[in-house]
Amino acid sequence: MTIIDGKNLKLGRLASNVAKRALEGEEIIIINSEKCVVTGNKKSVIKDKREMRQIGTRYKGPFLPKRADRIVKRAIRGMLPYKRKRGREAMARIRTHIGIPEEFVEQAKNAETVEEADLGVVLKKNYITIERLSREEGYE
Repeated sequence: MTIIDGKNLKLGRLASNVAKRALEGEEIIIINSEKCVVTGNKKSVIKDKREMRQIGTRYKGPFLPKRADRIVKRAIRGMLPYKRKRGREAMARIRTHIGIPEEFVEQAKNAETVEEADLGVVLKKNYITIERLSREEGYE
């Protein structure tokens, strides 16, 4: 079981890394998933997310999550062959959490990070956190 701290990690790179490891059979828990970031202009990221929600109907979909941990899990799902057995099994090995749950407080001190997904040097205006994005979507 691997615990990954999502703080200041780029969502897409984190998702591809976690998906690859889950397909190999590793069980992964992501804590602080609301602190992951999506790079790009804040207004255009929010606009793109809203346009995606406008597609279809409330009965037919697409059914997009508003909660921060679910947004991260959906991004990971997009990197997996989730309609096949091995993809479903890989999704079952992944868990995402908002903040640090009580059962992982001790283990969170040794939580690892994904080097290739690190935010690094990005201008302050050029990213938005998943927490802020979910609030813009209407999640409280």
